[in-house]
Formats: sequence, C-alpha cells, structure tokens
Amino acid sequence: MASTVTVMDDVARIQRAIIDFLQDRLQPKLDKLKAGDDEARQRLIDEHRPAAWLADAVRRVGQIQLVSHAVKFTHPSADGSSLASRGNPAAPPLELGTHTLGDDWAPDVVGNAAALDVYKFLRLKVDGRTLLERAEAGDPALAAALSDDPAQAGEWLSAFAGLGRSRGRPASHKLARQIYWPVGEGQYHLLAPLFSSSLAHAAYRRINDDLFSDGAKAAREARRAGKHSERGFRDYPRLAIQSFGGSKPQNISQLNSERRGENYLLPSLPPVWKSAEVKPPLGCDTVFMARRQFGARPEVRRLAVVLRDFLVSVRNAPSNVRIRATREQLVADLVDQVLQMAAELRTLEPGWSVREGCRLNLDEQCWLDPLHHRDDEASQAHYLGGAWKDEVCRRFSAWLNGRLQTDKTGFGDDEALEWRRVLDRELNLLKENLGDE
Repeated sequence: MASTVTVMDDVARIQRAIIDFLQDRLQPKLDKLKAGDDEARQRLIDEHRPAAWLADAVRRVGQIQLVSHAVKFTHPSADGSSLASRGNPAAPPLELGTHTLGDDWAPDVVGNAAALDVYKFLRLKVDGRTLLERAEAGDPALAAALSDDPAQAGEWLSAFAGLGRSRGRPASHKLARQIYWPVGEGQYHLLAPLFSSSLAHAAYRRINDDLFSDGAKAAREARRAGKHSERGFRDYPRLAIQSFGGSKPQNISQLNSERRGENYLLPSLPPVWKSAEVKPPLGCDTVFMARRQFGARPEVRRLAVVLRDFLVSVRNAPSNVRIRATREQLVADLVDQVLQMAAELRTLEPGWSVREGCRLNLDEQCWLDPLHHRDDEASQAHYLGGAWKDEVCRRFSAWLNGRLQTDKTGFGDDEALEWRRVLDRELNLLKENLGDE
C-alpha cells in the first residue's frame, strides 16, 4: 500500500507540473487577445488541455533531436547529421573537449524551431529528475501521468524517450565541412568536423559569470578600492563575439537561442616577436675579443661554460663515443652562434663597417658587411680572394681556446691533437658557410 501511495503521489506531482507548464504557456497568449474574441480564446484553451497538447507534442517531438554537436553552426542551411556525444573518455587529460565538461555538460536541441517548446516541456524537473530522464528510464509514474490508456501512455513515453536517439544513417551535406581522409587502396573516410554547442555553452556561461556576475563586479570594485575580496576575478582581453543565426538564433539550436546567437572567441594569435635592436660593433677591431660582442651573447656564454665544465669532467676519462659526440656537438652549437651573429649584423644597412666609429678589421668587414666593398677596388679584391675566411676562423679558434683555458683543462699531447681535430673539422665547416650566408 505504501508503495502504491508513493507512486500515486509521484503521478500527481508530475500532472501538476504539466498543468502549470501549459498554463504558463497559455496565459501570455490569452493576454494578447482582444476583448470579445471568444472563439480564439476557447480554441487556445482547448489546445492547451493536457491530453490535446501532449498528443500534439508527441507528433512534433520527431521534428527535433537532442545533440551536443550541431551541423547548422557550420552553415544554417546544412542538412547533414548532428551528433549527441559526451566526448571521448579516452582523450588525454590535458586535452580540452566535450569530455571535460562532466556535470556542466548541457545537451542542445536542433530541428524545427516551432517544436522547441516540446524540449522545454521535457526539461521540466519533478523530484530532481527531468521528464526526459523519466521517459528514457521508462518511468511508470510518468506513463500514468501522460494518459489513463496504458497503450497510449507507452506510445507517448517511447516517443518522448526518442528525443536523444540518432535517426537514420550519418550523412554529410554540401554546405557542411568535409575532409576526405585516405585510408589506403583508393579508399577514404569522409570526416565531418562539427561544432560542440555543449562546450561553447559551458565556456559562454563561465565567461559571462567572470565578466558580469555580482561576485565578479564586487571583486573588481574591491580591487579598485584597495580592499580584500573573498573571490577573485578573471579578465578576457581582446574577447570577440561570433554570431550564429542572425535575428533568428533559434533556427540554429536551442542553446544558441539561449545564448542569443552569441559565441565567445578567445584570441588565438601568434606572439608578437620583438627582436632586440641589432647594433653594429663599434670601437673594436674584432667581434671575438670585444667585451660586448660575440662572447657576451647569453647563449654563447652558456655554451662556453657547458663545454668548459664538460672538458673538466672528462679530463681523466678514456675517450669514447659519448665524450667525442658531446664535445663535437657543443663546438658545433658555438659555431651556429657565430653564424647567427653574422646573419643579424648582415641585416644592417650595407656599408656600416666603414663608417665613423667602426674600427673593425678588413677580414671581418668582408664577413659581416659583405657589400661594403662594392665601391672600393682594394676591398673588393680582398673579398674575392677569400683569405678573410681563414682569418675569421683563426680568430674564433683563438677566442674559444681562451675561454676554455683553466688550470684543469690543460691539454696534453694526445688531448691537444684530439681537440685540434675537432676544432679543425668545425672550422672547415664554418669556412664553407661563411661565403654562403
């Protein structure tokens, strides 16, 4: 008896919720009627009687579909399939997608905008459960509340439960995005990327709360006043709004209508690169021995220290492949820094090396300012002769050996021969590159 009473109470609460919902829809329509329009008034009252409205809702529920990814966000006239999915649960934890929403997942509805009131009906909650959830679970209390006829109640329950079921085979459309993905032997899969309205809705609500909620406004006001606030706040610089559906956002989807057609776009822009100003080496004879030139570059300093410490650490170890490979790579990295410096200085206006204030030697003028010789026959002959390359390599070698010299890196005969071999190899490569920069 107790169980029967509980079910009957549940049925009564569902019926009361249905009556209240229909009354809330009916009253605004009655208020718009002119006085004396009794025929229209009675027609509206009849249409909103539970049995009549539910029968019509069952007919119209097939015109809408519960989804998470809607095709009409791609193009409002696209008629392809939409998708209902909570996302890929196997996706990596740091990958943002519909699967990350959890309890914030909000289903959307697409289809005939004139039937969206059916979805609003199915979203009614009674005792913490929506009518749609009850329909999908085959709830006997909802069936009894819908109709006294068990056969009709079962038919209506099934129709409402079908809102979340896919219909027909998946299909794309000429106005939808399509990617033909080859899978071999002349075959391909047709991929159709879809817009996640559920994910967009969660982002929209979060951003709106961060920008416009009373708590966020109070936190900003507290900051301006230099006061403490229990809640922090977030700002979204350069936020843009993308509009879907124009003046009829409901034609795209239900959630799009709730967002008034708005979708927030966060700036996804490459960083603005600000290179340090390239200045010519003034007041020095060579860029290798000047205090603020090559040796002062941060990466050059780091590599020189790493190479020196490495040579100290292996000074008593027998030579092996790992030691040789590490040593050669570090020297090669320093050579790369030589070429990088040259590339930067060559962006300066040609002729900078022969202007007042610059005392750079002729060999490095040919290297770092190769167009300076155009108007000087002697300089041009020196450049074309190519001997300046040997001098540049010699100065780099002298600089590097000087940087590595410590009381613990003194090279014996064998070590000196090995070091000379490594350095000669890299200097030969450097020499080849000097004329190709």
